[in-house]
Amino acid sequence: MTVKPLIVGNWKMNHDYVEALHLTQQIGVVLKNKSREHVDIAVAPPFVDIRSVGSIIESERIPISLSAQHVSMFESGAHTGEVSVNMLKRLGVKSVIVGHSERRTMYGQTDEVVAATLQAATRGGLEVIFCCGENLEVRDSNDHLSFVSGQIDRAFSGFDKKNFSMVTVAYEPIWAIGTGRTADTEQVAEMMAHVRSELTGRSMPDTRVLYGGSVTADNAAELATTGHAGGFLVGGASLKVESFMAIVEAVDDCYARNR
Repeated sequence: MTVKPLIVGNWKMNHDYVEALHLTQQIGVVLKNKSREHVDIAVAPPFVDIRSVGSIIESERIPISLSAQHVSMFESGAHTGEVSVNMLKRLGVKSVIVGHSERRTMYGQTDEVVAATLQAATRGGLEVIFCCGENLEVRDSNDHLSFVSGQIDRAFSGFDKKNFSMVTVAYEPIWAIGTGRTADTEQVAEMMAHVRSELTGRSMPDTRVLYGGSVTADNAAELATTGHAGGFLVGGASLKVESFMAIVEAVDDCYARNR
């Protein structure tokens, strides 16, 4: 790989600002004692925590970047409950998750909205972590490759090519999250290769492709090596410093040995 793997901690709707401060400080202490120079790290706290987390990152010079979980495709106006690109940038946010499976399934975010949000975010100067992935019905019907291809095609239709470098893709196997089923490394490797092929065909060969399906410290190394994941979008395991940093360390060790 020409770029470092990326580990993103998606805190979802967890941790108030006090808890978020403590977790950020704990991550800082771990990184101060042992740097992880072969991996990039980001955290995506809830909106109400962003200012506090960003202040700690800046004041204590913690080598992680600040991400957001969602952003509006609109610049301003009568959009109650939404947050704009410029609002996030003023808080020091560097990237935003777009098209997460929970936004799609629970809040009706369509492919058209995802595409418009991708364009708005990158046009405004935010990097994006674009999420794609199939549900159980699609997986069991063996249509998973074409389904993900369609998501990618619709997301980047009309996308400004000059902003390709601002994109990271995260594959989420929705069928393997909270269902009791798990994706094995062969299935992950197949999808990593498929997504990269789709991106290469769109002149995006250097785009990082993350995996976002129940990643733990126990399976991170295998998913990074045998599964060929270019990093991870971590959910529940990112809520505690021990489990999150164990994933970071596992990936850092893998890439350190390969360099």
